[in-house]
Amino acid sequence: MEHKILRAPLASFTDLLLDAVCMVDVDGRFVFVSAACERIFGYTQQEMVGMQMLDLVAPADRARTLAAARAIMDGHAQTHFENRYLRKDGRLVHIMWSARWSAADQLRVAVARDVSALKQAQAKQAALYAISEAVHAAQALPDLLSGLQHIIGEHLPGGTLSLVLREEDGQPARQSSQADVDAPAVPPPTSLAGLLCEEVLRSGTALQLPAERMAWLPAALQAAAGTTASSCLAVPLLASHGCIGALALQCTQDGAACTAQDQDLLQFVAKQLATAIERQQLQQRMHFMAMHDELTRLPNRRLFHDRLRTAFARAQRQQGRLSLLFLDLDHFKLVNDQHGHACGDLLLQAVAGKFKDCLRESDTLARLGGDEFVILVEHHTPDSDVVCIAQKIHVALAAPIQLGDGQQLPVAVSVGIAHYPEHGETMQQLLRHADRAMYDAKSRHAAS
Repeated sequence: MEHKILRAPLASFTDLLLDAVCMVDVDGRFVFVSAACERIFGYTQQEMVGMQMLDLVAPADRARTLAAARAIMDGHAQTHFENRYLRKDGRLVHIMWSARWSAADQLRVAVARDVSALKQAQAKQAALYAISEAVHAAQALPDLLSGLQHIIGEHLPGGTLSLVLREEDGQPARQSSQADVDAPAVPPPTSLAGLLCEEVLRSGTALQLPAERMAWLPAALQAAAGTTASSCLAVPLLASHGCIGALALQCTQDGAACTAQDQDLLQFVAKQLATAIERQQLQQRMHFMAMHDELTRLPNRRLFHDRLRTAFARAQRQQGRLSLLFLDLDHFKLVNDQHGHACGDLLLQAVAGKFKDCLRESDTLARLGGDEFVILVEHHTPDSDVVCIAQKIHVALAAPIQLGDGQQLPVAVSVGIAHYPEHGETMQQLLRHADRAMYDAKSRHAAS
């Protein structure tokens, strides 16, 4: 059907507009499109005329697009209606429509504006605000990752995300999250996503599969890519001191491919995520350094007193028991004087490991300073259990300590024990008793 409006000069004027003008007949076919349609949809004017409008609409938006079309044909003009179209190259484009029904011509006449860039900017801004809120709300890195699972799922739907973070020793430690806010559980990352993240960690650059040339990729990654038809995109998490991880998006919809918009948004999220993780890791390191001994990585005096206060209050409340073991290395000053402080540091680290091997997971071993250590033991029944710990420590130090460079040093330790409530009803009394008992043991060792 040839419409007289197509012969009017107006048809040529519309080609000057940046927005696209479209006319659709009662059967839902394009009968006229302006030149801007090729820039927005990727099809030429000749290709679009005669096509079904609904075939170009993204499947997820077709139902509400049909409802809007029926409302327009019933005489209800639509302004600022938004939906998504699939371009000829497969990319998704966001469209804002203004449309009305021409009863005389039996046509839906609409003006289409490409708002993809605006949507992308809005998504970035929303992600930035959400990530910022998650960073401030999270107390630890696992909490942050859990919150980001929901944030990323809102902005990159239809895919599975995998996150790999580099540990302090340089090895990758895999974490994962699914980009689906309704997901009942977090699945492990697929082998493809995990291998792709590890390759991005090595190279420090973004990588997408399927790649045009895969010969340069590791054999394991090529094999994993060959077993799936899904698209996978991974980008690096770049922090101030280098690449700290990789974030991968694997499309779960059949035939779906990661688009340029997906990569742009994923890289933006990765940048924000890297900053947030770096800040969290810095805070964790600072907190750890404030509460732990730098040399032995054991709790320091401050953390020990915090744990002792908590344990003491629990023992008083539950009428329970606790014990302290004060430990001091014998003749440690001679080690520093004769072999140097570096050797003394190695000895302290080795002895701390020996002490730790003699304890339960629930016991606290702390370094108070110098060659002084203390052990807090809770929830034991007879006092002989604590005496047994002291005996195990003496046995562990019976043989000379191997320092790793072929050097061996003999070491002995003096141990003082105090039990609550027998040796004190307050923390101060208990600490003083254990300290005196340790010096008594040291005096006996010196006299023998």
